[in-house]
Amino acid sequence: MNELFGMAMWVAHTAHIVFSARLAPVMKKVRHGILPAAVLLIGVVPFAQAHSIISPVSNGSATQDSSRFVETFRDRDGISLDEAVRRAEAQYRARVVRTDVQDEDGRKVYVLKLLSEDGRVMTVRIDAATGRMR
Repeated sequence: MNELFGMAMWVAHTAHIVFSARLAPVMKKVRHGILPAAVLLIGVVPFAQAHSIISPVSNGSATQDSSRFVETFRDRDGISLDEAVRRAEAQYRARVVRTDVQDEDGRKVYVLKLLSEDGRVMTVRIDAATGRMR
């Protein structure tokens, strides 16, 4: 058993010497060229992403600009099922117990069943494109 361990250690040591001699120039290039470039790139990426985000405040009127930004976003994508559930639970002070997505005249509609604390069951329909409750 000791002989096998000794042989393994000898092979590992020999391989280390051979590979380190061949890899030394490559690793030097990595340390001096690629690594600084990668660090610089990692440092610049967050600023590039932050710069590409649409700012809701452009002329000092934060409420008007942000509402226009939200309307634009809603017109493009509508509201998600999660957002519809949050709105219905907040408005009716009830818990959503079932959800369904239906197609009514080519429009996506969320159908939510809510259960209030006093045991009443309500059905709410929310237009996915506009967020309007019916």
